[in-house]
Amino acid sequence: MSALLTSTREMLGAIPYLGHALVLAWLVYVLWLCAWIVLQKREPVATLSWVMSLALLPYVGFMVYFLLGPQRIKRQRLRRGRTRSGMARYSDTCPADDACAELSRIAQATTGLPPSSALSAHWLVDGQATYAALLEAIAGARHHIHLEYYIWNPDRTGLRLLDALAERARAGVQVRLLLDAVGSSALKARHLRPLIEAGAAFAWFHPTRFRPFTRPWVNLRTHRKIVVVDGRVGFIGGINVTDEENEAVSGNAYRDLHLRVEGAVVRSLQLAFIEDWIYADACDPDGFGEPGYWPRPEPGPVQAQVLVSGPDSSWEAIHRLHVAAIHEARRRVWLVTPYFVPGEAARMALTSAALGGLDTRLLVPRRSDSRLVTLAARSYFDELIQAGVQVYEYGPRLLHTKALLTDDQLCIVGSANFDHRSFRLNFEASMLLRDADACQALARLLEAEFDAAARVRPDRPGGLWRHRLPESLARLLSPLL
Repeated sequence: MSALLTSTREMLGAIPYLGHALVLAWLVYVLWLCAWIVLQKREPVATLSWVMSLALLPYVGFMVYFLLGPQRIKRQRLRRGRTRSGMARYSDTCPADDACAELSRIAQATTGLPPSSALSAHWLVDGQATYAALLEAIAGARHHIHLEYYIWNPDRTGLRLLDALAERARAGVQVRLLLDAVGSSALKARHLRPLIEAGAAFAWFHPTRFRPFTRPWVNLRTHRKIVVVDGRVGFIGGINVTDEENEAVSGNAYRDLHLRVEGAVVRSLQLAFIEDWIYADACDPDGFGEPGYWPRPEPGPVQAQVLVSGPDSSWEAIHRLHVAAIHEARRRVWLVTPYFVPGEAARMALTSAALGGLDTRLLVPRRSDSRLVTLAARSYFDELIQAGVQVYEYGPRLLHTKALLTDDQLCIVGSANFDHRSFRLNFEASMLLRDADACQALARLLEAEFDAAARVRPDRPGGLWRHRLPESLARLLSPLL
């Protein structure tokens, strides 16, 4: 072995100007990579982070960026635009007068989904209550059931819901199940076979197959949790289908929140699902124009609007609406999120709210399922606390709720974490509600969560090696998280 290495070194040393050629190749690589990344027109910090990281990993860095680097889905945006032609009956628009709030106009301009209303909006706390409500809605389905999830595991909870769907499919109900190919990878063909044999349709979102000279979508996932039953009942929130979120099965189940709605706003959830389904399944959109998918909307007392975002749009709609809602607040801003890695705009909005005297609170898990994200989140605590933000850490159960409550009648709840991945890379779905009763009910729920959490003090532990240095290093990677 030693002789082989020696001979190889001698052979390479005999090649004239090898060192110069390697340096030149590295410079060409760095310049080409810099041009590619800079043309993405991302935030300067994120761009510099990618450039510096990948320049230190010659050629290997190219593969990292090729697989995991940010990218837009132009074809998806074009295909989604065409799908709406078969759904002309969906014609609600935001009125061009003061009756439409600025946030609603921003939401419609960035998502294409107008403000709407709900007959009812019911909070579902944790998985047990959510799965019970889902099973009840599924059992009552007569025309169709549409489901889109990030995680669906073949455990007790997941298999029970699959059995319920198969029963409805055998009864003639149209069942469509869209799952993320990475998040639900534990689900195998044998688990899905009874459902498909019953007549249900199934599709993977962004399957993890590799094609030559084509960037894979490994890093672009659907994180949405959407259920639509007969076009009348809808579910949205942060709860996946897994025993990890079912306290009836696991005592350490995640602490989470979901929302059940009825009324006209379900049409927006329907549209969001159908667009994702047509994209993933490459099917003809004309089949979704039949009236059974779009029952006559029933206006309700709850003002509601669906928010969607993803890498097929540069507007970062959910991120933008969070920041705008915080700026609009006049009395309080309560934010709950399992992942807290804010960008500059979001951090400025939160600190400005606190500096302006608003009741500004942040609730995060004591330990999330990512040690790196936990450290990155804590790196922002000192600045937030100094500005007057009350920071709380929830435990021992993992907090998975994603909610923003401002003042007494506006809240946003859904699948989006408060971090770069949710705002830019994942396909996310949230619901904006303007309703005093719904927001007061949410306030009571969140108040109990704050009471059960430990408040982070200004004199929190700050040892160099155990706290400050790890947190600072994790923060350097925050644009890439």
